[in-house]
Amino acid sequence: MDHMIDAGLVSAENERLSADLDRDYANLGEKLARNGVSIDAVTEKVAAYGIAVPSWGVGTGGTRFARFPGPGEPRHIFDKLEDCAVIQQLTRATPSVSLHIPWDKVDDLGELKQRGEALGLGFDAMNSNTFQDQDGQAHSYKYGSLSHTDAATRQQAVDHNIECIEIGKALDSKALTVWIGDGSNFPGQSHFTRQFERYLDAMKTVYAALPDDWRVFTEHKIFEPAFYSTVVQDWGTNYLIAQELGPKAFCLVDLGHHAPNVNIEVIVARLIQFGKLGGFHFNDSKYGDDDLDTGSIDPFRLFLVFNELVEAEGKAGFNPAHMLDQSHNVTDPIESLMRSATEVCRAYAQALLVDRKTLSGFQQDNDAMMASQTLKQAFRSDVEPILAMARRKSGGAIDPIATYRKAGYRQKVADIRPAVSGAGGGIV
Repeated sequence: MDHMIDAGLVSAENERLSADLDRDYANLGEKLARNGVSIDAVTEKVAAYGIAVPSWGVGTGGTRFARFPGPGEPRHIFDKLEDCAVIQQLTRATPSVSLHIPWDKVDDLGELKQRGEALGLGFDAMNSNTFQDQDGQAHSYKYGSLSHTDAATRQQAVDHNIECIEIGKALDSKALTVWIGDGSNFPGQSHFTRQFERYLDAMKTVYAALPDDWRVFTEHKIFEPAFYSTVVQDWGTNYLIAQELGPKAFCLVDLGHHAPNVNIEVIVARLIQFGKLGGFHFNDSKYGDDDLDTGSIDPFRLFLVFNELVEAEGKAGFNPAHMLDQSHNVTDPIESLMRSATEVCRAYAQALLVDRKTLSGFQQDNDAMMASQTLKQAFRSDVEPILAMARRKSGGAIDPIATYRKAGYRQKVADIRPAVSGAGGGIV
């Protein structure tokens, strides 16, 4: 495996921090043992956990108004893989990359697969793109894609999704994620029922092209870029789609794709209950689909989502995919993705500490105060020693961001990769 960060530097930094970590870990272990919890068992589960990094996440994002690219921007998918390898090397929590087509399209898929393997990375779900027009595209998606009134445009969108499946097969991916921007911006612009029927018909064709061991994840979003209505606007519609398509179809939950104050953990519980939770795009938000660093605004909500996931562990057929989906406008994308991966692991570790037998008793007795207190006790637990120990035991860095900065990786790639202009502006 290629080491994008010098392994000797990682070892030296870990050696400097190990004594303090050992003491903190022992102290936390003693505290947890008093409650009948094995810290080593929790650490082992955290070390085995993995979340996919989005290929587009290692580039600087933007808004409708501007984009301010940083130094060392990745030029193509091979640069992106190197950046993703840094995140995995230091956090040991991001073993796979989720590609976006056509942004990450290459002529030689064998070379791409070999490079991923050399960097110790696998390929997670493929992501199709029918929310923007590409150069040379025959039909525009301005008024929709899979639900467009024009049959040729719908077929073009179907063909693109099937192409994504074929690319994924060559890379040993096992899933396709479909998000569309289709909808309407004015009342009366679209016939809601006929529009949804066209979408279902198109998706049934895509579904038929799935290999037997693949899954398709459909993603709902309440608004944007269609601001009056969207075709797949909420989890209920998403569930109907999964039911209509068949057993290989599941719902993907993006934490930023809901109205403010929506109880996302209830949505997660419902989809688990009826066997249709496919996975997540983790991020955070203050106002809408902000794509902020995971856990940066509402870490308690992230914990409550993982509380439902831990509750469902061991359930037959339960195997949700986990992926980050963020846009980094003012930070180094590698640092943001490392921190987000850590925050997801933190929420998982905290959820593993919930005393479920005690919680169930309080729920049965309708003891609202003590049930809430049981969750808060786990959430307030400082699990940083568990996270750091899991990284160290897996060959990662005790302090990923500090080690990354000391290695000077960003400056090294900036010396190789040409500077990128932000004059074009807009979201990437």
